[in-house]
Amino acid sequence: MDRITYIIIYPYLYLISRMPFNILYVFSDVACFFIYRIIRYRRNIVRSNLITAFPKVNISKIKEIEKKFYSHFCDIFLEIIKSMGMSKTEMLERFNVQNLEVLKLFEKENRSVFLLCGHYSSWEWMMSLGYHIKHKGYGIYRPIRNPYFDRLINKIRRVHNSEMIPQKKAIEIIKSKELKKELGVYGFASDQSPRPKSSTYWISFLGKKVPAYTGAERLSRDLNIPVVYSKINRVKRGFYNVEFKILSRIPIKTKQNEITNTYTKWLEKQIFEDPTQYLWTHKRFKFSQ
Repeated sequence: MDRITYIIIYPYLYLISRMPFNILYVFSDVACFFIYRIIRYRRNIVRSNLITAFPKVNISKIKEIEKKFYSHFCDIFLEIIKSMGMSKTEMLERFNVQNLEVLKLFEKENRSVFLLCGHYSSWEWMMSLGYHIKHKGYGIYRPIRNPYFDRLINKIRRVHNSEMIPQKKAIEIIKSKELKKELGVYGFASDQSPRPKSSTYWISFLGKKVPAYTGAERLSRDLNIPVVYSKINRVKRGFYNVEFKILSRIPIKTKQNEITNTYTKWLEKQIFEDPTQYLWTHKRFKFSQ
């Protein structure tokens, strides 16, 4: 069944990947109308998330943010598919790196780097970072259930010089590469909501206490790999930039949860600056206290 689904859908994905950007965004506008107005995809979740995150904002403003979010959401989804057919030149024109010297600093020190970002703006186009650096670029990800689409997503990311590491194997693989002196830049989207356990660290995020993902911090402290925050922003439709901010040069010297706390504050600040670029379709507060 997985294979049949893939065979049916792939030709449409291929056509989207070859669309000129001006046509792609017309298609995105049409898709947005159906997803937001007709299908009403996860509208109750998005609305609930926004009301929880911005309790003092009136409902008319919430709806305005919501509409702009869905437009951005459709753009991002189609841009992921489009990246399969994008050239290096197109990607470099549309995803700009503002201060590459931050990563070059750690290249000179022969150290790997952990890049932390949220599901904000164009986190998927961060895969193009491999065009700019000597280190190998890796993204930590949760595999898709359909193996055919999972291979396709990995293929798309490899087109732009990045490799993917399954989340459950990340610790093992990264430790192995560090032992072999194989330097890398590892990207973590660290704003997931893990299922709470007795040892879970709870943090304040958008006004609620939520369980925090601390795997990147624990591994960075264990291996003393510097941590950098990736502040990605939309400049205009189809164009983004990323600014790097050093979060910790020597993680081994930080206090427990210090890196996670700082990362969360920086991401939260970005969301408050422009909430329309954050991914609201997930239940961000499903385990909140």
